[in-house]
Amino acid sequence: MSTKQQTLKAPISFSGKGLHTGVKVTMTVNPADADTGIVFRRTDIEGQPIIPALCDNVVDTSRGTTIESGGHRVSTIEHIMSALWTLGVDNAVIDIDAPETPIMDGSACAYAKAITEAGVVDQDAERKFYHVTEKMVYTIPEKGVAIILYPDDEFSVSVHVDYNSKVIGNQYATFNPGDNYAEKISPCRTFVFLHELEPLIKMNLIKGGDLDNAIVVVENPVSDEQLTHLKQIFHKEDICITGGYLNNLELRFTNELARHKLLDLLGDLALLGMRIKGRVWASRPGHFANTEFMKQLRRTIRKEGERPRYKYDCRKTPVYDINDIRRMLPHRPPFLLVDRIFHVDDNSIAGIKNVTMNEPFFVGHFPNEPVMPGVLILEALAQTGAVAALSLPENRRKLALFGGVKNARFRRQVIPGDVLILECELIEQHGPVGIGKATAWVDGVRAANAELTFVLTDA
Repeated sequence: MSTKQQTLKAPISFSGKGLHTGVKVTMTVNPADADTGIVFRRTDIEGQPIIPALCDNVVDTSRGTTIESGGHRVSTIEHIMSALWTLGVDNAVIDIDAPETPIMDGSACAYAKAITEAGVVDQDAERKFYHVTEKMVYTIPEKGVAIILYPDDEFSVSVHVDYNSKVIGNQYATFNPGDNYAEKISPCRTFVFLHELEPLIKMNLIKGGDLDNAIVVVENPVSDEQLTHLKQIFHKEDICITGGYLNNLELRFTNELARHKLLDLLGDLALLGMRIKGRVWASRPGHFANTEFMKQLRRTIRKEGERPRYKYDCRKTPVYDINDIRRMLPHRPPFLLVDRIFHVDDNSIAGIKNVTMNEPFFVGHFPNEPVMPGVLILEALAQTGAVAALSLPENRRKLALFGGVKNARFRRQVIPGDVLILECELIEQHGPVGIGKATAWVDGVRAANAELTFVLTDA
């Protein structure tokens, strides 16, 4: 996944009817500037009000996700949000001339196809990620609903549905890094149980629903009188039941219903407004649970504020110990300022420096109130980044030279007894020259941060 924010290369447009309102709607998804997020613009209302697609703006989850801002609403946004977010679009302005998105065929297939054909483009801004460090749980026990978020280096989702249905049975669906969303998830259609139709109609919903945009699950035998009633509802004379489904010729996948729940969940997860590095497991998810969990997570993020991406556990075997680091770096004590590396992935690395009173620089900085020099904190960060670069097979016999510092900020003193958490993330590289975003933490508080430039050269 790109570390840069992305938007569409060109606008894409859709026309259809709203699932619940039944009104005709035209919707155009436009490219947008970095840090815009995904917002809806009601072009049918004077002033064309903007409604940001964020979980804080969710006001209704009756068979779909509805957002509201300034008294203006857009409903059933989950399918377009699912397609945009999962296919990499961080920023878009969605012009819409009705209060509800078009249902299309009940899936996100048309959206995914148009996004894929238009393509996306990187923007000059970093993506925002929430790195999960602790397990988080949301449950509705009486409904058998559970959503659990686990720490992980990548984003993945697993869904389980069990409605005590002899037709559906137990179904599972997963979405992992590298999976093809457009082929695997986006074609999966929304569904409803036959016994739910009358209540939904009485609630003034599904005015735009028909057998072309929804799967209807039939659990029990249907009388001739009921069939006649269904013909009137759907304005069709050829209604029949096959394999527990109303006029459904064939499912697109054996677990299509679980896959659609996963599609919806992806769309609701997008309402966090930042991407998640973590693993989601959900049982019987729905729009209410999904969005309430996102609200809970958003509150947690606000409460925590900034914090280290990676949690250090001294009981775990490090990725690289001090002897490994000595083999990679030419530095030696007292100028070797990284004690161990505990996390490495394709773009980032994290290590520690145990700061003791025995550090030689405390002799002069400052004798009566020892403080670690800021320049040495930056050097420790640079050495951490160098380990990441030199650990790659193609760089084993190279040197990583400190090339420059930009936007350095020192936010708290580092003193004897502190454990420095050193995090570096590669944000740009052109040949042998790279730029890393580096942050040093003490007790969960940012001590220093900077952009560091390095150059790889032959030893």
